[in-house]
Amino acid sequence: MRRLAVVLTALIPLLGTAPAHAEPPTPQKPDARVQWLDRQTVAWPKNLGDPTRPHRLVHERGAFTLTPQPGGRTAAYDTFRVEATPEQVRSALRGPLTAETDDGVRTGVQIPGVLDDLYAPAATKAHLGPVFRDGRPTLSVWAPTAKTVELELDGRTLPMRRDAASGVWSAQGTRSWAGKPYRYAVTVHAPTLGETVVNHVTDPYSTALTADSTHSLVTDLSAPTLAPAGWQSIRKPKPVPFRDARIQELHVRDFSPRGDYLAFTDPASPGMRHLKSLADAGTSYVHLLPVFDFATVPERRADQATPPCDPAAFPADSDEQQKCVARTAAHDAYNWGYDPLHYTVPEGSYASDPDGPRRTVEFRRMVQGLAGAGLRTVMDVVYNHTAASGQDDRSVLDRIVPGYYHRLLDDGAVATSTCCANTAPEHAMMGKLVVDSVVTWAKEYKVDGFRFDLMGHHPKANILAVRAALDALTPAKDGVDGKSVILYGEGWNFGEVANDARFVQATQKNMAGTGIATFSDRSRDAIRGGGPFDDDPRVQGFASGLFTDPNASPANGSPVEQRARLLHAQDLIKVGLTGNLAAYRFTDSTGRSVRGADIDYNGSPAGYAAAPGDALSYADAHDNETLYDALAYKLPPATSAADRARAQVLALAAVTLSQGPALSQAGTDLLRSKSLDRNSYDSGDWFNAIHWNCAEGNGFGRGLPPAAGNAAKWPYARPLLADPALRPGCGPIVAASAAYRDLLRVRTTEKAFSQPTAEAVQTALSFPLSGRDETPGVITMRLGDLVVVLNATPQERAQTVPALAGSGYSLHPVQAHGSDPLVKSASYARGTGTFTVPGRTVAVFRGATL
Repeated sequence: MRRLAVVLTALIPLLGTAPAHAEPPTPQKPDARVQWLDRQTVAWPKNLGDPTRPHRLVHERGAFTLTPQPGGRTAAYDTFRVEATPEQVRSALRGPLTAETDDGVRTGVQIPGVLDDLYAPAATKAHLGPVFRDGRPTLSVWAPTAKTVELELDGRTLPMRRDAASGVWSAQGTRSWAGKPYRYAVTVHAPTLGETVVNHVTDPYSTALTADSTHSLVTDLSAPTLAPAGWQSIRKPKPVPFRDARIQELHVRDFSPRGDYLAFTDPASPGMRHLKSLADAGTSYVHLLPVFDFATVPERRADQATPPCDPAAFPADSDEQQKCVARTAAHDAYNWGYDPLHYTVPEGSYASDPDGPRRTVEFRRMVQGLAGAGLRTVMDVVYNHTAASGQDDRSVLDRIVPGYYHRLLDDGAVATSTCCANTAPEHAMMGKLVVDSVVTWAKEYKVDGFRFDLMGHHPKANILAVRAALDALTPAKDGVDGKSVILYGEGWNFGEVANDARFVQATQKNMAGTGIATFSDRSRDAIRGGGPFDDDPRVQGFASGLFTDPNASPANGSPVEQRARLLHAQDLIKVGLTGNLAAYRFTDSTGRSVRGADIDYNGSPAGYAAAPGDALSYADAHDNETLYDALAYKLPPATSAADRARAQVLALAAVTLSQGPALSQAGTDLLRSKSLDRNSYDSGDWFNAIHWNCAEGNGFGRGLPPAAGNAAKWPYARPLLADPALRPGCGPIVAASAAYRDLLRVRTTEKAFSQPTAEAVQTALSFPLSGRDETPGVITMRLGDLVVVLNATPQERAQTVPALAGSGYSLHPVQAHGSDPLVKSASYARGTGTFTVPGRTVAVFRGATL
């Protein structure tokens, strides 16, 4: 349940319905229990009918006899040989299809396997969507099961030609087609309705769209008119090794009141000034939450609803704000965007004009603006599911090739373990779409990295294919160095694919050694305390006072239990500081000699990485409460604003000073709050906006968070939100941000934090005081000529390392001349090798150079 609980933080509840969407036809109950694996083989459930009676596949022109084959595909299936020629099979797949027996069994047939067998060798080599040569476009769409496909172009209907080998339909046009709206009229059998329909569908490979995605546009992304000034000669900041990446996760609409791409083009804006300050300190990437075309937001500003109230008029602990926001949530301008509609077109609601290719120009200007601030751009991509399936008008893929692009369960129903209609990248053409889309973003938009949502639902082979396709891009040929593009994602293991049930997944343990990172939840939970779905949110951890500053919640257990949990949390954090390495050897808090993989994390190995760069550290992200809100629940209520800020910096330090890449939610260094909202995907601007100006506060006390997902915690939230002491002023906010930037500078300037291999980490990094006698609430790390002391306790602590007695150490110059006056009181006694550090402080000491 731990992995399922973690992944639920990324899921989007039922999608709101935008005004342009019609009610979908009523589908039939799924019933497709037979699977056609390849042109010759069918898998038939063992408990479905009398195995001694004749079995057959029935199609429009007759039936194919099925001949039993010895053995079964699995214990649950028998296999049968299909007595038909390849051409007969191709013909049968273009109409209704059932599996039947003489004793009355009749069920539908799942066809992805046979479609891949017949068509993938040719289709995977096809160029789909709009392709321009000498200004003349060719439009191509893969629709092997369609009876006909016609092109609806700017009010005309034109025929398309079908290639028998690939199942691709295409039409070549003239230069006059450029910029024209189009759709495909696909005549195809829809199993969810049990009838043949004509679907008027946009292009899955669209490069541009009209407003609200009603039509695709014939658009050449290389057209000079779509290139903003300086686009071809854009100068990106030099890429850092992925193990050194420090990433800010950011939602476009949270960034500024404008909520658009162009907000990133004003270097004088508060948001861009802050990002520039982070870049100067060592942040290297901005990770944008979904900016592809998604389904839930009306794209025209005039169609976007606003809350019918003044939320600021209500008390800080009122439930009125969330009621007001909820009234318009389905039709307002806000959504995280994890409901893909078209994977390779920028979202229109962030453009000044969504009706046409302006979104392309403005997206590119955003990338330029970030580059000008010293930041590279990462996109959050969501290829694991779509907004809808079947005949819903938000369903693009499934209305072109029904039953292919989505992962089907044994009964033929679309799997929805990701919250929505799960795609099937294990199928050749869905896998191709993922690779083609990523390559387009990298080449045409100069995107520098990709974060894969629920990457564990992808085959490892699919993600490695993305890596290989990017690696093949060169500056001379493609205008980008694909090898410098970074990849990471959520490697959670759950759902119908769990434990490699259908393929080898792109999960945490499986991606080790690939250089493609997965989010590490191990140190996150140890730093914060508890987990995202605790009934009592006051469960404490290392940075929130477990044992050393208890908050009186019974959920934390007795003092003896708290001490044991804290020491185990310290072991988890130590593993995180190594880059989550599986093979790293150290002494744990019980005195055992262990590897990172031997430390338990809810029944799984804590260490799973093979090298720095396999695991990505973080203390908070868009999912769950912000770090400030989590600490608001967990720290004792009387904790001062200054100490809350120090606890926040300490938590960030455990991530920032780790080996391997690290991510922080935008605004966390500013003590950002969402008023305790744990899932703000549809909570509007009121709860989500980042407050760059400290005079506006940090977002805490903007009312009780939305009832959906938060109501059970309202009894804990209400007294906190009503307490004005928990709304920090400028002092703590400015201090926290400055201290965080100091830590970034230390991480960036000290090469010891950038060990290239697991062996180098083992040699350079140690925890000299780890063991039975280590101090609860303090972690001491030796790294090359550095010593880092993380003191999470409220009191000053002394840490004596006898082996260093006589050696010269002093506070790191960045901190000694930095923003935090308290850390400047940290000291080192050379005679005894004792480092003394104030409470709730991280201090970095550097050895004297000869």
